[in-house]
Amino acid sequence: MIKGIGGVSQTDALARLRVMTQGVEPIAVAEYQQRIGKACQLMQQQRIDLLYLNAGTNLSYFTGTDWYASERLVGALLSATGQLVYISPVFEVPTLEGYQQVKAAIVGWHEHENPYQLLVQQARALTGLEQPVLALDDSSSFFIFEGLRQQVPDWQIQSGKAVTQGCRAQKSAAELAIMQRAMDMTLEVHKAVASILYEGISTAEVEAFIDRAHQAVGASGSYFCIVLFGADSAYPHGVKTPKNLEQGDMVLIDTGCRLLGYVSDITRSYVFGEPSAEQRRIWAIEKEAQAAAFAAAELGAPCEQPDYAAREVLMAHGLGPDYQLPGLPHRTGHGIGRDIHEGPYLVRGEQTLLAEGMCFSNEPMICLPGHFGVRLEDHFYMTAQGPRWFTEPAHSIEQPFGD
Repeated sequence: MIKGIGGVSQTDALARLRVMTQGVEPIAVAEYQQRIGKACQLMQQQRIDLLYLNAGTNLSYFTGTDWYASERLVGALLSATGQLVYISPVFEVPTLEGYQQVKAAIVGWHEHENPYQLLVQQARALTGLEQPVLALDDSSSFFIFEGLRQQVPDWQIQSGKAVTQGCRAQKSAAELAIMQRAMDMTLEVHKAVASILYEGISTAEVEAFIDRAHQAVGASGSYFCIVLFGADSAYPHGVKTPKNLEQGDMVLIDTGCRLLGYVSDITRSYVFGEPSAEQRRIWAIEKEAQAAAFAAAELGAPCEQPDYAAREVLMAHGLGPDYQLPGLPHRTGHGIGRDIHEGPYLVRGEQTLLAEGMCFSNEPMICLPGHFGVRLEDHFYMTAQGPRWFTEPAHSIEQPFGD
């Protein structure tokens, strides 16, 4: 049996975990104000008069106001001069006030009224312009764009991605500290779940344990969870009817939690029982590809460079090429922060230049359909000295969690 895999009861494994959230500070209001200031600079450079921030992670990133996106228009308008106004159904205004971090007026609409008329009125009031250039954050639903287009068909309405991603892609020291702790928490959960595996355990039982383990280290539970055994592990995001664990199965567990609005995301792959020669070979190639992608993440290089580096390793071992199987069927990595997947991405064609504070997953998964898959996923962030791991990669197939 591989070191650290199996042999421990769920009760004992949970008892060994400790709350890990002490000393982690939430984002301060002053930082939200700095983010708004940077957004205004980008808007002025791009000649955007107004940015609409829809309920969700863009609204929370810039204002600290946590609210969920729904079929009702809830968000905020930010002018290029720094003026901010929230828009909400009237009946939600008292609740929304309680969630505000960056305080500003809330204008409301009743259920029988057209919220897009209200948005247009506020846009004109904030700018003094009859036809301001309006950017919608890139998470806004199409119905918002369509509602505005019907009201003001002559307005220039464009994507606000260059502003939102231009701010969110480079994390601050405060953001990195929260993300580091969230990653540390999930890595401890990975160690715990590996220890409780036994032959015949179901993926549902493992997922339930992972949720409890995340609670034990101080999270509200698992933000997401993928558990796959054997041939099922060749499917990156799982199968409809997952199998129970058997001796010799590759185990793939991908999970994370949310801490103070930021997300962790780690995958580990290892064998339950004695690894076969082929499992050892593919695992070693995966580790080599992950290391190559990390080494290729150079400040000022395009984000596509690590993807090319990982694929070169795979092709050297006869896998691929490109997205062909057996090989790597998806991008090498994604950005991460308040969303588990956010831009920019480590993928061919992504010309955004790597810069300090950018954070990425590194997961050049190898899929062998009908046999198994291996995904080793850790995240790194860019520093002045180059990339730095949030969590150290898996040590070896015999000791996936080190000594």
